[in-house]
Amino acid sequence: MPTAVPAPPRRGALSETADRVRAAATTEPGRLQIIGAVLALLVVAFGAVTAFETADRASAADDVVGRSQPLSADAAAVYRSLADADTAAASGFLAGAQEPRDIHDRYEKDIREASRLLVKAAANTDASTESGHEITTLNEELPRYTGLIERARANNRQGLPLGGAYIRYANQRMSKVLLPAAERLYAAETGRLGEDGDAARARPYFSLALGVLALAALFWAQRRNYRRTNRVFNHGLLVATAASTVVLLWLAVGHTVARSELHGADVNGQQSLDVLNHARIDSLKARANENLTLVARGAVLTADGRNDKYETDYNADMKALGEELEKAGRLADDTPGSEPVAKAVDAVSEWQGRHRTARTADDGGDYEGARAQIIGPEDSTGESFERVDDALERALAHEQDEFTRAAKDGRGALGGLPIGAAALAALGAVAAIVGVNRRLSEYR
Repeated sequence: MPTAVPAPPRRGALSETADRVRAAATTEPGRLQIIGAVLALLVVAFGAVTAFETADRASAADDVVGRSQPLSADAAAVYRSLADADTAAASGFLAGAQEPRDIHDRYEKDIREASRLLVKAAANTDASTESGHEITTLNEELPRYTGLIERARANNRQGLPLGGAYIRYANQRMSKVLLPAAERLYAAETGRLGEDGDAARARPYFSLALGVLALAALFWAQRRNYRRTNRVFNHGLLVATAASTVVLLWLAVGHTVARSELHGADVNGQQSLDVLNHARIDSLKARANENLTLVARGAVLTADGRNDKYETDYNADMKALGEELEKAGRLADDTPGSEPVAKAVDAVSEWQGRHRTARTADDGGDYEGARAQIIGPEDSTGESFERVDDALERALAHEQDEFTRAAKDGRGALGGLPIGAAALAALGAVAAIVGVNRRLSEYR
């Protein structure tokens, strides 16, 4: 019997495809087909990656403008509102049994604002995140604080000394629980703003590299065509080159402008906002401690028992305020930003001088004279504090406008780029195929 010849092993689809490509590459029409496919693939890949990367950065820029910066600003407003409420509560208590209406209204407004912003923050924050935990803490502690303030007021109206204990305990809860939680919330939201800003400014290296590679391949194909046919232009390849060049230039210029504007928003806006927010909070804490120095009348001492706790805290807050104002002055890049900071510095100097006068009166036994120096209608530290607060509010409003304007310009520089890149890449790929097919038609 004849020996059976075994059938040749079946080859894989990949091997067969490779053989066909090698066979095609031995003829000029086959090489042109391969070149056309590679050019189209490179141009499409360039457009797709550019659309993806720029869409990601545009989304991050949009988050900076519409989500993370507003949340950071709201967290700072919660912090300020709580500190201001504590200051108003101490001022109202110091004024006597009949709390001035304007001070009472200021306290109520601060508490309502803090509550409103916490509800808003909770609606935009995952409860399992660090920010979510801090919001929960603030929502739990705020009613306890307001309850202590109401008890202090009730006792103060009746002339009972227990009111002083309640107001001091309320301040302790504010300074040790509420304000630290608000500060951590602000730090978390500001950190998220920084992450979004970094994502929006990240350089699109992959897109740029693909763009350069696609253009190099297109120039090579046109040079090859010229050397083989002595024809200067291939209209299809020329259109593909023009489309790819437009995308590459649009990507480079658009992202450079966006990066520059977002960097400016951070340096000239957010950094100044951060410093000014801390300065304003330091001034509010200093004012609350100044008031409580008279409320406690030496009843609360530092841990070593040598100094009045509230006076010591006041001095520490004023030192921090001076340092923050110095930073704010260096960061201010124009007159509308530097002018209110300079006014705040002058008002702080005036405040400290009047405070020394008040302390001299109190230490000399003139409590009523000291109280008039602190909360009186004229030439008081309260008047100086209001000047500081008003100046810082104007500076904050200016820097917020600076940030918003620059961030929106940065976001706008990326507008339309993802869709435009995809559309131009599709045009370039089709044009490359048409240009190669025009050459192929010469062989038919």
